Amino acid sequence: MEIREIIFSVVMVVSSFVLTYEWLGRFKYSPANALIILSAMVMVGALAGMILLVDMRLRKIDHMLEAKERSLRINIQSVENNLDSRVNEVLLRMDEIQSSMDRTRYR
Repeated sequence: MEIREIIFSVVMVVSSFVLTYEWLGRFKYSPANALIILSAMVMVGALAGMILLVDMRLRKIDHMLEAKERSLRINIQSVENNLDSRVNEVLLRMDEIQSSMDRTRYR
């Protein structure tokens, strides 16, 4: 988690407090409304926490996909190198056979 994410979460909670306090102040504020303000702050805090958890999970999935892509790329490269070496061996063998056939034909 980055610090700016935590700051944004705190700003969300504080703004929910101010918004709820000011909104309820228009309707003759009473101490019983403190529960409403607290519940709004908890709800926004839970929402911020949920957003942060989703962000962390998405980053984890992204890192896993990058690792799998990297390993797949390495595997493909090794298969390609292996195939190149085998094709070169076959081509060399074919060139040897062709040259030996050319020698026997000209004799």
